[in-house]
This record gives sequence, structure tokens and C-alpha cells, in this order.
Amino acid sequence: MADTWNTIDRYVVISTDTHAGADLYDYKPYLPASLHDEFDAWAKVYSSPFDDLIVATANRNWDHDLRITEMDADGVAAEVLLPNTVPPFFPTTPNITISLPRTRDEFEKRWAGVQAHNRWQIDFCAMAPTRRRGLIQIFPNDVELALKEIRWGAELGCFGGVLIPAVSAGDPQVAPLFHTRYEPIWALCAELDLTVVQHAGAGSPEMPMDQPASNAVLITEMALWAQRTLSHLILAGVFERHPALRFVPTEQGTLWVQQQLMMLDAMVPTMKTDAHNRTYGMFGGSSVDEMTMLPSEYARRNCYLASELMPYDATTIDFLGADHIMWGSDYPHEEGFSPHSKLAIRWALHDRSEEECRKILAGNAARLYRFDLDALAPVAAKIGPTVTEVATPLGDTGYRAPAAFGYRPFEGGLALKRLAPARD
Repeated sequence: MADTWNTIDRYVVISTDTHAGADLYDYKPYLPASLHDEFDAWAKVYSSPFDDLIVATANRNWDHDLRITEMDADGVAAEVLLPNTVPPFFPTTPNITISLPRTRDEFEKRWAGVQAHNRWQIDFCAMAPTRRRGLIQIFPNDVELALKEIRWGAELGCFGGVLIPAVSAGDPQVAPLFHTRYEPIWALCAELDLTVVQHAGAGSPEMPMDQPASNAVLITEMALWAQRTLSHLILAGVFERHPALRFVPTEQGTLWVQQQLMMLDAMVPTMKTDAHNRTYGMFGGSSVDEMTMLPSEYARRNCYLASELMPYDATTIDFLGADHIMWGSDYPHEEGFSPHSKLAIRWALHDRSEEECRKILAGNAARLYRFDLDALAPVAAKIGPTVTEVATPLGDTGYRAPAAFGYRPFEGGLALKRLAPARD
């Protein structure tokens, strides 16, 4: 009997958090011809705020051969693509990833840019059809257009899910994601068996950007705003109505989940009408009354976390179960694990069982994003980390803080010297 993905002596590794996108002018063929002149005018004056999109390493986002070469060296058999480069008609600001369109005209232009990115993904995934899955990127501003885009993408084998952005608190143009207007989106994703993904990235729409601390606050709060979505979907009864819907917070870490669910588990039962609680009863509502499970039970059924795992994430693996955790490298970002993902996997998972590792590194991702594990097994047999290698502890790295950004216990990203702090 031939070896399979879960019997070979190496692990199939699927990174559920990588980033890709076209070079700026390469988006033009994917736009309607009627927008080409406007695109040329926009592109001529556009200046990227991100160094990694203008220096020599920018081609990691779109150079197929380079990307495959680096994936092989890193032991990564397959990847889920999240956007990274700048789609047409997006603004020139550091917060382009967190600001939703504010006017109808801005929305229509940026929506055309998002659609161009979605269509670019088809061709990029076709270069490695077994090793890549894209995400159907949508805006929540116009539900009907979002539904049309989801139906379009669901017919294509290259897409593994739907990417919906976080909505900032108090956004004057876009309703929060607990709003009933989004019910058709959740229903359609459940019907089509498409995973809903949300990457870190949101902020206050009225945040002043002219203060000394503005950019520092922006980057350190990006994950916090997105983390609100889990409780919003639970409290809105989305998982109650759609028990098969899958939701994946991505690149937001994992440690926040337990604290949020502990709070919800304590408060939600007291908010129900039949609890007759004088304090919290006034804060319930019909969606809370209709909940038949504890918030943590919905999370254990409907939610999956995609993250750059560290040893500190062990408590969340135990809390949700290995069936609900996925690994990501964050390639090609500097703060990511590439080009030392094998070391990172050892660091995080050396004390987990082989069965757990196979789920976390590939099995869960294949199920959620529609990868063919049989097709990936021959790739992993050549490049994947060995079972013995992953089970070998990395040793004392000198690294102590469980932060999502910061020093790594080994060189990370673009071979920068992100080493552990010197020991005393």
C-alpha cells in the first residue's frame, strides 16, 4: 500500500497565512476596459507606503518560480493566499488595509480593484493548482454585489473561502458585522460550504493620523478590532442559525480567544429573559434568547484559528482542540517565520502528538480550504519536515515574551537579525 499524507515520515505543511498580489501595473488587464484610463492616471501618481512592495524583495508577492523555490526550502507544501500588494484605486496611506470605502464613488472604484485581485488569483493559483488556494475578497458595503462575487468564485476550484474585512466600531458608512443585513452572506457561505476568513486589520475611522503615536497605535491595535468579530457573530446568533458555517480569524494570535469566551460564557446566560437577572437581563435580546449553546461551545464547533504558532499557544490548542488550530508562516512578511518555518514548527509543536501535528499542519487546512492531501503528499515527501525533526525540542531560545510581533528565537522574515534578546 502506498504511503499517504498521514503515514509518510514527513509532515504535509499548509500555511494558512501567506500573502500575495500582483505588481501594480499587472492588475490592469483584470480591470474593465472602461477603467483603464482612470487606472493609468491613478497608477502614475501612486506611491506605496510599504517598503516591502518597492524594494527588490517585492517580487516574492507575484514571482511564481521564486515563491515555489522558497516554499520548498521552507518545507511548506501549500499555501492559502491573502492579499498583500495594493489593488487598483486604493489610497496611499499606511492604513489602506483597514479603511473601508467611505463614499459610493470610492466604493465602486475600490470594488473594481478587489475584483481585479480576485481574478488575478485565478491565474496565479493555476501556476500551482495543487499548492495554492485563493480567497474571494469582498467588501461588506454592498451585500448584493458581495453575494454575486461569492457565487462567481464558488464555481472555481482555486478558491478555498471568502475573505471579509473587519468593520471598525462607529464606522459611519458600514454596519457592524452583527447586523442582520449580513445574514444572506452567512447563509450563502454555509450553503456553498465556503470558509469565512477574517485577517487582522481594522481601526477607528476617525483616528487622527497626525499625532506622534498614530502609526504605533494603528499597528498595535489592528488585531484587537478584528477580534471583536468572534463575539459579534456569536451574540448575533449566526452560528446558532448556521451550525455548519466555519469562521477563521487569521494572524490575530490565539491567546485572546479564551479570555473573550470566558467573559461571554459568564455573561450570556444571565442576559437571557428566563434568567430574570435585574442587572444583565436588560442587555439581552432575541438573538441571545435563541442561543441553545454556550458561546465557548459555538467556538469549539464553528471557529478555527490560523496563526503563527508559538509554545504559548499550547493552552489554546488544549482549549479548542487540535481540530480547530492551523499553522501559518506569514510569508513574505518580515515578521513571519519564513525562511525558518521548520524551526518555528519544532518550537511550537515539538511536544504535541503526531496526530495533532498532522491536523494542525495540514489536515484542518485541507478540509477548510479544499486542498487535496493525496496530491500534496508527494511534495511533502520531498520537502516537508520529518516527524522526528518536529518532535525534537529546539532548546532554550532565550525568548520569553509571547508577542505576535517582536524578536524571534531565530532569524526570521527577510533574513533580518531578529534574534532573541541577549541573555544576562
